Amino acid sequence: MRRPRSRRELADRLFAVQSLFALLVIFVVAILASPRRDGEILFLTAGNLGNIVRAVSEIGIIAIGMTFVVLLGGIDLSVGAILGLSAVGTATLMVDSGLGILPAVAAVLAIGVLFGALQGYAVARLGIQSFIVTLAGLQVARGIARIWSGGLGIPIAYGDGPQEAPPAFELLNGSINGVFPVPAVLFVLIGVAAVVVLRTTAFARHVYAIGGNEKAARLSGVPVTRVKVAVFAVAGLLAAVAGVVHAGQLNQGSPNDGAGYELDAIAAVVIGGTSLAGGSGSMGGTLAGALLLGILNNILALNNIDANVQLLIKGLVIVLAAALQKLRRGIA
Repeated sequence: MRRPRSRRELADRLFAVQSLFALLVIFVVAILASPRRDGEILFLTAGNLGNIVRAVSEIGIIAIGMTFVVLLGGIDLSVGAILGLSAVGTATLMVDSGLGILPAVAAVLAIGVLFGALQGYAVARLGIQSFIVTLAGLQVARGIARIWSGGLGIPIAYGDGPQEAPPAFELLNGSINGVFPVPAVLFVLIGVAAVVVLRTTAFARHVYAIGGNEKAARLSGVPVTRVKVAVFAVAGLLAAVAGVVHAGQLNQGSPNDGAGYELDAIAAVVIGGTSLAGGSGSMGGTLAGALLLGILNNILALNNIDANVQLLIKGLVIVLAAALQKLRRGIA
């Protein structure tokens, strides 16, 4: 086997698996720190593991879209608000407007794509920083959600009568064979698709090129504007998907849903090893980062750790991940 030719190559190999190694470590720590009941490790029970993947599914789906944006060298602060808007739209269209599942979901996903594409256009064509554009988008999406819902949560009741949603939509709150939560299955399927896209398509190569050096990418013939619009459209689409899942899990759509989700999604991306400077990272790392956060939240809750201490611990984990990125650049 060929030996690494430089410190850079060795560092790349090590950091390529940092998120998977960290996930393994936190999993082992969770087992050791888990409370026991009648000799059974509570963390490893099927019900608890199902709860973890169910809880992480929405953040994970958003984080997949966020990965594309961060690889591009941008940031999207609007995804949590788009989730809230999508949850409100899903509930309102099915309950108040009487639409079926497919028309309602299609309309909501179209809203997510349009919202993201408009933000991408503002970033690419108007030259406004993505932080500013999506910060404004966050406010706009929350405002539209509150106007649409009258500022109130829209409960989802199931049935065939007026003001009731189709009973089939309740499947989003169920499990396959009583083991695999439907939201988690969606998260895995979307994650696998994203891994394939990021590893095999010309679109992904363009994203990496723009994130690495936008000027050089443009001179090389990369359609920078189209790629940026597409990336933000994908982020909007996946935030809308998470909003539909959210409405199905909570049986309601509220304009306040998704508050702070964008920060958790960014945390999953950073923990997964994607550089906030753009041009470097992997989708597999993001998936591992999302699961790591889910396991960390779960084991802290199982041990009844104070909520404020939980925030402190999660913050330290994020800082550690960012420090590792800086260390990688220093080695390079």
